[in-house]
Amino acid sequence: MASSSTSTFKAPATRYSTTAIVLHWVLGLAILGLFGVGLYMTSLPFSPARLKLYNWHKWAGITLLALSVARLLWRATHRPPALPAGIANAMPAWQHWAHHGTHYAMYALFLLVPLIGWAYSSAAGFPIVVFGMLPLPDFVPVDKALAELIKPFHELSAFALVGLAGLHIAAALKHQLVDKDGLIGRMLPGSR
Repeated sequence: MASSSTSTFKAPATRYSTTAIVLHWVLGLAILGLFGVGLYMTSLPFSPARLKLYNWHKWAGITLLALSVARLLWRATHRPPALPAGIANAMPAWQHWAHHGTHYAMYALFLLVPLIGWAYSSAAGFPIVVFGMLPLPDFVPVDKALAELIKPFHELSAFALVGLAGLHIAAALKHQLVDKDGLIGRMLPGSR
């Protein structure tokens, strides 16, 4: 008697996983918040409040780095859903390039911005103490000249990251409000 084999076919995912959605929104909000705090704290005169914000900004940046590594590992081990065929076919080649290029650049900057900040803080001689309890080792040796060289790269990379995030948000809004193709629903919590 021949046995019939049944196979279960799993349709490709059309939405991001819950973990990917949580990491996306937490990191997105954290990046915008840290950028805002960074702009604000640099405008303050030297004071205990400014020092407190700098310390908070540094350990929050390290937390962002850890979450970014987690997101990158998740993305490397969990394939994101493909663009729906109708949307992918309607996009000109330059939009496909911009879509992928923006994502790759943001992933790189998720890591580079806090690493450059850590290097700057180390070179300036201001250690990072995460949550006020866990001192991190210096990323580079204390060197005031190196700190001055590194400082603008932290600022420029942060502006680049926020600029790319703005481009990402604008593209999502275009899909939602102009194209009305529902693409944004793949990354919204609770949507199905």
